[in-house]
Amino acid sequence: MTTGPQVQTVRGPVPADDLGTVLMHEHVFVLSEEFRQNLPETWDERQRVDDAVTRLKALAAAGVTTLVDATCIGLGRNVARVAEVNEQVDLNIIAATGIYTVADVPDYFRYHGPGTLLGGAEGMTELFVRELTEGIADTGIRAAFLKCAIEDRLTPGVERVLRAVAQAHLRTGAPITVHTNAVARTGLVAQEILRSEGADLGAVVIGHSGDTADLGYLHELIDNGSYVGMDRFGLDILLPGDQRVATVAALAREGLAERMVLSHDASCHVDWFPPGVREQIAPNWHHTHLHDQVLPALRQAGVTEQQLTTMLVDNPHRYFSQNAAGPRSGSGRTPPGTRS
Repeated sequence: MTTGPQVQTVRGPVPADDLGTVLMHEHVFVLSEEFRQNLPETWDERQRVDDAVTRLKALAAAGVTTLVDATCIGLGRNVARVAEVNEQVDLNIIAATGIYTVADVPDYFRYHGPGTLLGGAEGMTELFVRELTEGIADTGIRAAFLKCAIEDRLTPGVERVLRAVAQAHLRTGAPITVHTNAVARTGLVAQEILRSEGADLGAVVIGHSGDTADLGYLHELIDNGSYVGMDRFGLDILLPGDQRVATVAALAREGLAERMVLSHDASCHVDWFPPGVREQIAPNWHHTHLHDQVLPALRQAGVTEQQLTTMLVDNPHRYFSQNAAGPRSGSGRTPPGTRS
């Protein structure tokens, strides 16, 4: 009988000990859903599902056990479609709740909630809590973490989502992943907003931190208690791969492997680019790039097998296991690996 913490996945709860090797920030599908519905010539359901199955089978064959799907509302999330893919692939897929916006809140929430024309309680928080505790829509599939975003600046809409995410975290204990702009250093802004709401920064991944080689910025994020997502390997157009590898290796030499997680932020299909353009501008931006090329390069740069295990296995296990503690009041604890 399993007594340890359980993590919700698309196929149901899984013991945290069974998560294995985890890619901490990926996507199955990223879609502009209204356009997909109104431009049927751009979408072949059977072809896209079959292609995703093929791609994720290759990922599982590479040794990955769990994919964390950071697709939330605003990115075309459809967990029923992901479940159809998952039925054909032996892989844990973890779903997200939250809202992806870098500017305004969705119009659905525009006129009601704190600071709006009609006022009232924050409906986003209620939605997030429901998806974490009851399920997403009518699928019965429960999210296991919260996702939000901030790009180059903090807008009122972005701040409102961040605060709603923090409140849902406090009510459920679910961890948080934030899409950030490392060049604009907005991970620090996200940390400040989340901290002001009482969130435990030790349960937060500051996503896309690997888009910079600025060690000073990364040290600040780590010193504040969060994990840093070195999670865009293959997206060399934003930062060359050799610099990404060198940055991870430098932090690992400082004993900070316990504060890093690895991934690609790749997808089986994203409709943000015309056909063929993604492959042209970022040929390595796919789900097996880490195992095919990055891990050998990290080893060559001096990263040990234990440090790789820490980043790919131990840190994700710790991140998701924290949910078992239930609601939070803001612990302020010092996480492992934090510099003194």
